[in-house]
Amino acid sequence: MLVKDIMTKNPITVNPEMSVLEVKDVMNTNKINKLPVLDKSGALVGILTKNDLIKASPSDATTLDMFEVGYLLSKLTVEKVMCKNVKFVTENETVEEAARLMSDFNIGSLPVLNGNIVVGIITESDLFNSFVNMFNSRTPGVRVTVLLDEKPGVLAKISELIAEKNGNIVSLVTFNADDSAHKKVTVKLENISEEDVKEIIASCGYTICDIRSV
Repeated sequence: MLVKDIMTKNPITVNPEMSVLEVKDVMNTNKINKLPVLDKSGALVGILTKNDLIKASPSDATTLDMFEVGYLLSKLTVEKVMCKNVKFVTENETVEEAARLMSDFNIGSLPVLNGNIVVGIITESDLFNSFVNMFNSRTPGVRVTVLLDEKPGVLAKISELIAEKNGNIVSLVTFNADDSAHKKVTVKLENISEEDVKEIIASCGYTICDIRSV
């Protein structure tokens, strides 16, 4: 799965000269928390989040009245509060690489570029939705996690036995196990019973870590 498959396309953007109050209205009206910042040429120069706006606003302990606060915020521009060191991805980058960048740099979104043009934004919510789709979570069936040997042909054999029972694999995800000789594999199946799945795994000599009808 690539970033372009799950990103929000044609995101709303702002420019560095806009006031914090203007941007706050944009966020509230469109119910969004993150905005790419583009200069007059359309180049990406920053990203602004709702947290940036909160940090830029006077604290609740301020002695300023609401009119004075409003005046100050109307004079404060995006350029002063935006993050300028922007991490980004291209639209043809993999979803897992985008997730790695967001995890490694503790950020909640990444602008998506095609050349020098911002064509989208990928957020934590997009990744959560892709996780749901990856596991085909909305399809009823049998979900089983198995500890398998890390060697060629193991999955092929299990898949063959599932097909013989008229079962269908609707999702398959692998994870590292506690040692390099094994892998944990979570498979979502339809048109097959738990008992048949248990019988297949037992016949192959492998351990079921978890199995349930979902």
